[in-house]
Amino acid sequence: MGSTTSTGTAPHRPRPRTRAGRHRPVVLLLAALLSLAAVVGLQWASAPRAVAATAATCTVSDANGCIQGTILDSDREPVRGAEVRVTGPGGFAETSTTEDDGRWSVRITTSGRYRVSLDQTTLPQGQYLADAQQDARPVQATVGSNAGTIFQLTTVKGATSASLDDGSGVTWGRTWQQLASGIRLGLLIALASVGLSLIYGTTGLSSFSHGEQVTLGGLLAYLFANVLGFDIWLAGIIVVVLCAATGYLQDAVIWRPLRRRRISLTQLMIVTIGLSIALQYAFQYFFGAATVRIQQGNPRTVDFAGVTLTVQSYVAMGIAVLVLVGTGLFLVRTRLGRATRAVSDNPALAAASGIDVDRVIRFVWTLAAGLAGLSGVMLGLVLNGVNWQTGLQLLLLMFAAVTLGGLGTAYGALVGSMVIGIVVELTNLVLPGDFKYATALVILILVLLLRPQGIFGRAERIG
Repeated sequence: MGSTTSTGTAPHRPRPRTRAGRHRPVVLLLAALLSLAAVVGLQWASAPRAVAATAATCTVSDANGCIQGTILDSDREPVRGAEVRVTGPGGFAETSTTEDDGRWSVRITTSGRYRVSLDQTTLPQGQYLADAQQDARPVQATVGSNAGTIFQLTTVKGATSASLDDGSGVTWGRTWQQLASGIRLGLLIALASVGLSLIYGTTGLSSFSHGEQVTLGGLLAYLFANVLGFDIWLAGIIVVVLCAATGYLQDAVIWRPLRRRRISLTQLMIVTIGLSIALQYAFQYFFGAATVRIQQGNPRTVDFAGVTLTVQSYVAMGIAVLVLVGTGLFLVRTRLGRATRAVSDNPALAAASGIDVDRVIRFVWTLAAGLAGLSGVMLGLVLNGVNWQTGLQLLLLMFAAVTLGGLGTAYGALVGSMVIGIVVELTNLVLPGDFKYATALVILILVLLLRPQGIFGRAERIG
């Protein structure tokens, strides 16, 4: 019999879905969420902004700045009813009276040099101004930012600041206070540094745009909690989810395609630098260059064991500890966590063992962005303000912490962050202002000279 050829059509067989096809719905969903957030941001940016100011609270905006401060007595308790007078350009003169939390604030609309004086007759009985002859302090204030000055009180009439500090500027009280501030800073830096270290461990990439993830968290918290009026807890959860989504999308749209084309790490690092600059300009476009506050109310302080910190500081430290412990347990106890550690130790061996390396890297980018966003929220609350370069200012501290602890190790990043935070804040006892951050550079150079692998890193032979 001759062979016959069937003219009927073969039954349709569905094509198997590729890995990209399986992830496409997730990518589209995350893109839709971020698009919605962008639309909300655009509507807010184009809407007229109202300046909320009361007799006791000043809010920084594009049209005004604030001169403010807190007056504490010799026992570091808030002083109520003290009168502070501010005079300046064009005959400006305004008086502010401290409230229960000891805070005072004055709104200004012109940049220039102002003079802030304290009426000593309004101080509580038995409290005196150190350096009583200098009851007026010059302050350089600008529109769109905060400025302030410190009035130190004592129970010794006629005492000076130098005599109170024994001529050295360092006392046990100040040291204890700065140590607590260092622990707080270290915990908040650790939230971002752990993710930065995991990214390096799994990809070998040093991401210079990681600081902008911190800034994004703080600015989104301001948008949801302050502008849109969300509850601060709900706003924090939304911000962390959105920041984690940006990490997922970054890997899906940028990093994974570049890895597949075998782009060198140097080229990838240049891309992170460009992304960092682009995000900074985007933040300035949508939020302006001024410092914004997530919560408008003046923070309430709490004394504990001789240390005075705001309520937000204690809450932020507690949340940071819980999240860091949870992240550590996840890396040790869960299957995905162990796979992450395996990829960080040896990606080629992990792939040969059946681990989906791309899936692990995608998870690491998502986790790192979420932790950085949470760090931005906490820093915005603790520092009582966030602006377009908040993350950039902390980037050196994060890199120093990761290098000190050991590149690619999450636990090393935690220990390194605590060391960096404490050293930076203690340095503030002898160094003025933000110059204390230069100590992170000194530590970074010393680590690279003496122990390049860091505290928990392994020495490796190259070549």
